[in-house]
Amino acid sequence: MDKERILDEIFSDDPLGLLVVKPVRTAVRTSDERLASSFDAINDFFDKNKREPKPDLSNISEYQLYATLKGLRENNEKSLALEPQDKYGLLPTEQKEINSIDDIFNDDALDIFSDDAEGLFDFKHTPKDFKRAETDFVGKRVPCKNFKDYEDLFKEVQSDLNLGKRKLVDFKEKNLRIGNYYVHNGILFLLESINYTKKEHYRKDGTRVREDGRTRCIFENGTESNILKRSVEKNLYANGSVVTENMDHISEEFIEKFSDITEKDKEAGYIYVLKSESKKEEIATIQNLYKIGYSTNSVEERIKNAEKEVTYLMAAVKIESSWKCYNMNAQKFEKLIHKFFGNSCLEVDVFDEKGRRHTPREWFIVPLEAIEQAIALIITEKIMEYKYDAENQIVVVR
Repeated sequence: MDKERILDEIFSDDPLGLLVVKPVRTAVRTSDERLASSFDAINDFFDKNKREPKPDLSNISEYQLYATLKGLRENNEKSLALEPQDKYGLLPTEQKEINSIDDIFNDDALDIFSDDAEGLFDFKHTPKDFKRAETDFVGKRVPCKNFKDYEDLFKEVQSDLNLGKRKLVDFKEKNLRIGNYYVHNGILFLLESINYTKKEHYRKDGTRVREDGRTRCIFENGTESNILKRSVEKNLYANGSVVTENMDHISEEFIEKFSDITEKDKEAGYIYVLKSESKKEEIATIQNLYKIGYSTNSVEERIKNAEKEVTYLMAAVKIESSWKCYNMNAQKFEKLIHKFFGNSCLEVDVFDEKGRRHTPREWFIVPLEAIEQAIALIITEKIMEYKYDAENQIVVVR
C-alpha cells in the first residue's frame, strides 16, 4: 500500500506535465479530411468572387476548382457527405426515390440489367454477303479470362456515355483504331489489339488486297473474339457506332502542360475566341458562329476598333474565351485551327466603309466546346490524331 501511495504522490505532483503521455498525431489526412479540404477551397473561392469557379483554361487554379466541383456534383455519395459544408448550395443533394422494382430497373445507368448479350452475335440486319464475317465473329468467341482488367474501364465508358462526356457517332472508313471503344448491336466492346498478317497490296491482275489480321476484341459481357479486322469493319458498317473519347482527359493534359511554365518560357501572345454582336440578320441568326484568332497584343487591345474592321464583320464582338500562350508559332497555330475546322468556315461577303467586298476566313460555325477542345489538342500537340465531325458537331479520333 505504501508503494501505491508513493506512486500516486509522484504522478499527482507533476506541475510540468512530464508524465502525461499524449497520443502521437499523424500528418497523413484521411480521405474524408481530403474531401472536406477540397470543398473548403471551393467555398473560399465563392467567398472571394461571389460565384462558382468556371472552366477558364487561362486560369489554371480556377479550372482545377471547376473540375473538382464538377466531379463532386457527379458523385451523389460525396455530395451528401459534404452537405453540412455546402453553405452556398453548390451541390445536388436530392436522392432519387426507389419505391418499386420498376424504379430500380429504370435507374440502370450502367446497363447492368441488360439482357442484350445474346443479341450480340445475332446479325438480323446483315446482308447475305456478310455471312462469312458473321460465322467468324461467332466461331471464335470465348470467355475473357482476364476480364477483371477491363471491367472498370467499361463501367467508366458507360458512365461517360450516360453523362454525355462521350457520344456515339457513325462508323466511317479509317475509324478503326487500337484502344478505341465501339458499339455493335447495342453491346460495347474494346479493340484491344490487331495482329496484322496481310499487308495492303495489288495482285498482278490489278485487284486490290486490303490489309487484314486477327484482332482481340473485349466485350462488356465478359467475352472476347479474335475476329478479322476486315470483319470488324464490315460489322460496324452494318450496325455499329464509334464511341468518342472523353475530352476531359485532354483538358487535364492541358492543365499539366501549363502548370510547368517557368521564366525560361517565352510568352507568345493570346489565342482568342470571339462572338459577333452584329445586328445584321444574315449574321445574327447563325448559331455557334465564332471567330478564332491569335494576337501578340492583349485581346482587348486587338478588338477595340472591331466595328471598322472587315475581319470582325464590321461589328462589335464579345470575348468568349482567351488563353495566354508560350513558345508557340502563331502562323502554325492559325494554319492548324483553320484547317481543322475548314469544312465549317463561314461563307459570307462583308463590305468595308468604301464599299469594297471582302470574305473573312476566320469565322467558323462550330460549338464553343469543340473549339476549346481543338485548342487544347493543339497545345498538347495531339491535334493530328483527331478531326472535326461537322455532321455531328464533335471532335473525334481519326
